[in-house]
Amino acid sequence: MNAWIDGIGLLAPGMPDWPTGREVLAGRQPYAPAPTVLSPPMALPPAERRRSSRLVKAALGVGFEAVNHAGADAATLITVFSASVGDGHNCHAICETLATDRQVSPTRFHNSVHNVAAGYWGIATGAMAPCQVLCALDASFGAGLLDALAQVACERAPVLLIAYDAEYPEPLHATRPIPDAAGIALVLSPQASAKSLGSLAVSFDEAPATPLANCELDGLRRNTPALRGLPLLALLAGTGGGTANLEYLAPLQLKVEVTPC
Repeated sequence: MNAWIDGIGLLAPGMPDWPTGREVLAGRQPYAPAPTVLSPPMALPPAERRRSSRLVKAALGVGFEAVNHAGADAATLITVFSASVGDGHNCHAICETLATDRQVSPTRFHNSVHNVAAGYWGIATGAMAPCQVLCALDASFGAGLLDALAQVACERAPVLLIAYDAEYPEPLHATRPIPDAAGIALVLSPQASAKSLGSLAVSFDEAPATPLANCELDGLRRNTPALRGLPLLALLAGTGGGTANLEYLAPLQLKVEVTPC
């Protein structure tokens, strides 16, 4: 399966956006670790903005960056949301409540569902296009990419992929140690345009996933499922394109071939 990449969004510790990440991943700028900074999703009405969690802020942040980078209309894009876990802080608060005689807040409950980020995206953009919400644990980026490419091929229309994750507080963090909020978003199109950054072709392979040369960056890739796509972004950040394997469901990996414009 193949598509053209028209826009990119990136959020990760030490890489607050795609322009910064592009320089770091290409080795033109040193990597400086720093906690992820999440901005309020200003496209949401004030009440929803106050209720939005770290997970929602991460998803909407990278989604809007990719859409703006592509010069696309968010309201018309088919979307694929893919996260390896749900809203960890909300889950933690609900578990605390269930351990008492208090009742669970309705707001807490509706923010706990796995498709909460997609719901807030619909509120923020007014989008009525088809939307998929996926989870495949550590293979979630790969599963989202495959779903998005399949829709590009079937619908012959642009698709926005948003892969995102956020940390759990303790004691859940000890079991699922995602270090911080992070995400990658891609606007994928069936044909080239003036905005296209390059073409992407994906096939199955059984060779190991491709590590990043920088150990700290590779730690981000290994520890945050949404950032399993960093080797793909590293190819786009350079000038020559190339091939990388992204983690998928064992024993399969996704072999991605990037050809820059």
